[in-house]
Formats: sequence, structure tokens, C-alpha cells
Amino acid sequence: MEIYQGIILGIVQGLTEFLPVSSSGHLVLGQRFLGITEPALAFDISVHMGTFMATAVVFRKEILSILKSLWGFGLKAAAFRINRGDLQNDSDIRISLLIITGSIPTACIGFFLKHFEHMIFSSVTLVGIMLIFTGTFLWLTRFWDHKGKGVEGFKYRTAFWVGVCQGLAVIPGVSRSGFTISAAVFAGIDRRTAAKFSFLLSLPAIFGAQILSLKDTVNHDAAFSSATLYGTVFSFITGYLALVLLLKIVNQGKFYMFAPYCWILGVFALLSALI
Repeated sequence: MEIYQGIILGIVQGLTEFLPVSSSGHLVLGQRFLGITEPALAFDISVHMGTFMATAVVFRKEILSILKSLWGFGLKAAAFRINRGDLQNDSDIRISLLIITGSIPTACIGFFLKHFEHMIFSSVTLVGIMLIFTGTFLWLTRFWDHKGKGVEGFKYRTAFWVGVCQGLAVIPGVSRSGFTISAAVFAGIDRRTAAKFSFLLSLPAIFGAQILSLKDTVNHDAAFSSATLYGTVFSFITGYLALVLLLKIVNQGKFYMFAPYCWILGVFALLSALI
């Protein structure tokens, strides 16, 4: 892979990881049109870690608050001083439990679909169909009630449902942010809380997936090239900017504005598969 190809794919990953237009779908299409038939595994892991770090930077205050609460909860547990109120009244502990609940279906679906990754990641037709489906999902948020509940109204069954949607986002063309944020909004959660939970939920999923992929990297003796380094840096920078932009768009209730883009790109992908 050339350096310019790494930069282009890094920018694509950074922009599309957070904007609800499917990063995996764009990477499949980008690799096709750049003539990259076998993208380096090390590159894929690195650019995803770039966007992982962008998420961690944007939500650093929330993450530190959660870790602080978990540390305090752990100390209380060690001293056998836990009471029911600690779980009910501490919003950070509640978010942690919601993230764990949502991560369970994500992991199960991810492990299942991993057996079919060669098939689903090589089909431009599938990308096109899923992009059209994603666009429709986004468009429906326009007709949903803009008011919703905050963290206190976030039930565990909602977290599980959002986790299912995140697991399905393994399929190229399905937007992780688009599906998870929309799913939470459909379940009656306000947009700000839905977006916050979506990206916090993505952290253990992305980190876990990349740790598992490192084994394959070692087995294949993958090398971290200059293209990988540049791609990772650009995925972090563009990812940070895209995430900040998306949060503003979600708060303004204009999430649906990405639907036409998904539809157009989906049709383009289907047409390109026929040529």
C-alpha cells in the first residue's frame, strides 16, 4: 500500500466511523476503487485505533468520571460496604452497567458474523443494499418525537437492543453510529444521551475487536508501514473533527440529513457491482 493510499483510507475511516454513513462500507468501496485487493491487517487495526483514540479524547471527562466511580465502587465491594443505593443513584455506575449489558449482544453477534467476514466484506452488492437500509433507518428519526428520557430513563432492555444494533454494524454498509443512536431514540431516549451512550458503548467493542485481531497480525507477521502510520494519524484527526461535528448535528435534531447520501451511495455501489 502506498502512502497516499494510506492517507486516503485513513481520512475515509476517520470521517465515516462517526458520521452515520458506514465506515466499513466506505473502506470496502475505497479499497475497490484504489485497486487494493488485500488490505493489510495491521493497517485496518491501526486506523480503527486512531478513531478509538479520537472517541476517548472527546469523551475523556465522561470516561474519567466512570473510571473514578468504578474505582470507588470496587473499594466498597472489597470492604463489603455496597448497598442498593450505590447502583441506583450513581449515574456513572449505571452507565457502566448499561454498557456491559449492551456489549453482550455485540460480542455474540460479532463472533458469529466473524465466520462469514470473507463473504460479507467482499460483496459490493451487500454494501449497496445495507447503505440504502441505513439511509431509511436514519430518515425515520425525522418523524420521531424529539423529546426523550435521559440516563435515568435508559432501561437495560434498551441497552441490549442498542447492543444488538451495534453488533449488526459489523456488516459493511450498516452504520454503527447511525443504527445505535437511532435505536436509542426510537426507544424514547433523548438525542444527546443516545449519542453519548452510543460512543461510550463503542469503546469496549472496538478495543476488544482490535485485541482479538492482533493475534492474526502476529500470526501473519504483519508489518507496520509508513502508509499505516500516516493512515492512523489522519484517521485520528479526521475522526475527532467528525465526532465533534456529529454531536452538534444530533443535538440539533438533524440526524436524518445523512439519509440521502446513504441512498445515493448505495445505488452507486449497486450499479458499480453490475459493471
